[in-house]
Amino acid sequence: MHTPLAVLFALLTTCSNALATVLQRKAAQRVPVSGRLGRGLMSALVRQRVWLAGMAAVGAAACFQALALANGALSVVQPVFVLELPIALLLAGAILHRRLPREVWWAAAGVTVGLGLALWAAAPTPGGTEAPTTRWLIALGCCLGAAAALTATAVRRAPGAGRAACLALAAALCYALTAALLKSSAQTWKADGVAAFFSVWQTYGFAAVGVLALFLLENALQSGPLAFSQPALTLGDACTSVALGVLLFGERLRTGWWLLPEAAGLALILLGIVLLSRSAAARTLITPAPPAPAPGPGRATPDRGAR
Repeated sequence: MHTPLAVLFALLTTCSNALATVLQRKAAQRVPVSGRLGRGLMSALVRQRVWLAGMAAVGAAACFQALALANGALSVVQPVFVLELPIALLLAGAILHRRLPREVWWAAAGVTVGLGLALWAAAPTPGGTEAPTTRWLIALGCCLGAAAALTATAVRRAPGAGRAACLALAAALCYALTAALLKSSAQTWKADGVAAFFSVWQTYGFAAVGVLALFLLENALQSGPLAFSQPALTLGDACTSVALGVLLFGERLRTGWWLLPEAAGLALILLGIVLLSRSAAARTLITPAPPAPAPGPGRATPDRGAR
């Protein structure tokens, strides 16, 4: 295990995911909200260049994540993703050419300091690279069962904050499970080569669960404000991943009095994310762009495919 290298790749994953979130949110805003889950959503999104650019960022993030998980513990790599919300807001401010208020920078700093404090106090210890079948069955049942229950709750709600949060949390559970499966298959590639990688069920498992997670995330982004979906996604992913690291791979965290600074770090992360979620920058990011004026005499029709 090479923890510094794993953290570097985890940061690259976070930046790529944040960029993908901003681009995908921009694309989702241009699709009419539907009362039914996913009805016509994907077919409308694939026709938008900004969504395709977001998917390219998702692909880069997947590669970086595989490298991170091959070099570090699940409970080290995945918590770094709590930085995705502040990075997403910073990127959105840059893309929209708007100055971010001071409180956004302070909140982003709070999330960063909280993450550093929590990881320093917990000092996750890498475990094994394989998990017995019994533990995989428990992990699959708990994550997929909870995601199904959250999705069932979401489809009974009208589009809004509650629906977005439920779908985002369901996506978070699936993303954490995808990371655990990816870690197992990446270790197989590292130890036994590409042929072994395609021979283990975890490879096909992370592909299938990853598609499910993406589907849930796209619907979460369309269903309500990013201020509700993104905190549920990032915190849910981090906490579930730590639990899966302990359950599946035997990773260990420091306990005893170390729980106090760990709790302080988590409190800083939570406070920072809440402040970011309620900031004007978050509202700017989730506000749909005004419709373009109809072309008049002598005015060229804009290229609606360019984003």
